[in-house]
Amino acid sequence: MLFLGLVLLVKPIASAITIGAGGSGGIFAPSLFAGAIAGFLFSYVLNYLGWLPVSLPVAHFTLVAMCGLMSGVQHAPLSAIFLIAELTGGYALFLPLMLVSAISFLTTTYFDKASLYKQQLQDTGRYIPESTDEELLDQIDLRKITEKDLLPTEPEASLAELCELVKKSKRNIFPVLGADGALVGIVTLDDIRTIMFDPVKQHQLRVKNLMHSPPDFIFLGENMQIVMGKFERSGAWNLPVLADGKYLGFISKSRIFNAYRKRLIKQNQD
Repeated sequence: MLFLGLVLLVKPIASAITIGAGGSGGIFAPSLFAGAIAGFLFSYVLNYLGWLPVSLPVAHFTLVAMCGLMSGVQHAPLSAIFLIAELTGGYALFLPLMLVSAISFLTTTYFDKASLYKQQLQDTGRYIPESTDEELLDQIDLRKITEKDLLPTEPEASLAELCELVKKSKRNIFPVLGADGALVGIVTLDDIRTIMFDPVKQHQLRVKNLMHSPPDFIFLGENMQIVMGKFERSGAWNLPVLADGKYLGFISKSRIFNAYRKRLIKQNQD
C-alpha cells in the first residue's frame, strides 16, 4: 500500500515534468492509471480501517475513480463515462460514473477553464475556438464597413451622363436612386462597356433602360451569418446596404474578409 501511495504521488509529478519539458508522454493513460490507484487506495483503506458499517467494492471504486480523474484532467466527462462503461461491459455503474464525472468536471473547470490540450494550443497561439468564426463575424459593424464612395445616378439620366460618372468614379458599380433616396436598381460598367462610346445610344438610352436589380440586399442590423449567406447564395462580391428602406452604400465580400482577418490577428495576439 505504501508503494502504491508513493506511485500516486510521484506519477502526476513525473507526467507534469515530461509534458512541461516537451515530451510526448500524454495524459490519457497517466490519468487512468492515477485514477485507478486513487480509487483502489481510497476504498481499501476505508475497508481496512473499518469505519463504515459496510464493505466498499474496491473494483467499483477503482473504475469510478478512473472516470473521475479522466473527466477532470481532460475536461471530457462523456468520454470518460462511456469508456469505463465499455470496460465494464455494462451500465451497472452508470449513475455513480455520471455523479463522480460531473463533480470532477465542475470542480476542475471552476479553477481552470482550459483543459491541458487547450492550454498547450493557447500557449503556442494556435488555439482557434469552434465558435471563433461566428464570434468574430458578429463583432463586425456593418455600418463601419459600408462603402459610400460609389457615385449614384438617376433613372432618367442619359447614358452620356452616366459615362461622365464613369470618368469620375473609381468603382464599376453605379447605384440608381429614386427621388426618395430609395435604391431602384444598379448599373455596372460591364452593362455599358459595349455601348458607352456609341454617340447615338449615349443620347437615346436612359439609365432606366440599362439598370437591373442587384442579386440581393443587405439590411442594416442583420446578423453577419445572414449577410455571408446572401453573398454565398448570390455569388456576388458587392451587395447594396439598405437602412429603413433607404440606400446606404455597398458592402464588398473582400471588405468583410479584411475586417475578419484583422480581428483574428488581434485575438491571437491577445
